[in-house]
Amino acid sequence: MSVRLKLTLSYAGFLMLAGVLLLATVWVFLLRYVPNPSGDAPGPRMPLLRSPSRDDLLAAFAPRAAQVLVFLLVFGLVGGWFLAGRMLTPLTRIADATRKATNGSLSHRIRLPGRRDEFRELADAFDTMLARLEAHVAEQQRFAANASHELRTPLAISQALLDVAHKDPARDPGELVERLRAVNSRAINLTEALLLLSRADRRSFPREHVDLSLLAEEATETLLPLAEQHGVSVETIGDVAPALGSPALLLQLTTNLVHNAIVHNLPEHGAVWVTTSVRPGAVVLTVENTGGTLTQESVSTFVEPFQRGTERAHTAHEGVGLGLAIARSITTAHDGTLTLTARAGGGLRVAVRLPLARRGA
Repeated sequence: MSVRLKLTLSYAGFLMLAGVLLLATVWVFLLRYVPNPSGDAPGPRMPLLRSPSRDDLLAAFAPRAAQVLVFLLVFGLVGGWFLAGRMLTPLTRIADATRKATNGSLSHRIRLPGRRDEFRELADAFDTMLARLEAHVAEQQRFAANASHELRTPLAISQALLDVAHKDPARDPGELVERLRAVNSRAINLTEALLLLSRADRRSFPREHVDLSLLAEEATETLLPLAEQHGVSVETIGDVAPALGSPALLLQLTTNLVHNAIVHNLPEHGAVWVTTSVRPGAVVLTVENTGGTLTQESVSTFVEPFQRGTERAHTAHEGVGLGLAIARSITTAHDGTLTLTARAGGGLRVAVRLPLARRGA
């Protein structure tokens, strides 16, 4: 049976039970006023009228009671069917939206009207889920398109170089090999970045106790030659910042942030500050750098995959456009938040907030 039919039968059954109890109460009440058949004969002054007996009362009451019960049954079935339909209308709309979402239409919304009750809360929660799914699918589609474009570029360059070498056998092979090597290295770096991003999104990694201050020092020491090459000074300060997560992924997160801060800096006398701190219930890793003036609108797009500012796109260490996207995915996988803020004097401030690792966790 359908839910509507079950509710209808439940309403009708409850109404019939209430009717039976009511009629039984009336019957018992009426019996109090029916004289006992074996009573004394009427006195000389009593009128010679025959009093109704219980049989007479039953004969008069039973047909009316049966009619009332039949009416209650019909009324309960019809009214219950109508009420059940009204009650289940929101579930029908939610089911229709689910079927449309299953068929790939994520833009549909229920938008259930009326007062806020359990059905309204369920519909609003379902609309929120559809909005998040639609945004996630759109983001994945953009990511797939950008990844395909980025992967196709080095392959097309390699094919063009090989075609030139094939048409011109006298060309210096050393130059060709060097250019092919650079293109191939870029393709490998892009592939590794995509794999790392996928791993972070799946959250398929063991968690250990990690001190973010030690990771900051390690990342800074590793990138110190790059900083000296760009004429950028790097300063690392802060407190012990215990977190719980993957040491390799958190080191990659810190390295990406410091690398971006070094590369996208002032042409001369740039500076990078890496700090760690402990807040109530959280640890914070902050990477700040000097640089050109940025708007908060443009900064908010830096975490999107393959997004590079116009001033970034042609540097020698431009990367593959996934540095901050990987940093955001790693942060999210560790139940943290990543915030980008344009500095008033130019440059960027990136703050990573992660849950504080409790002792014994």
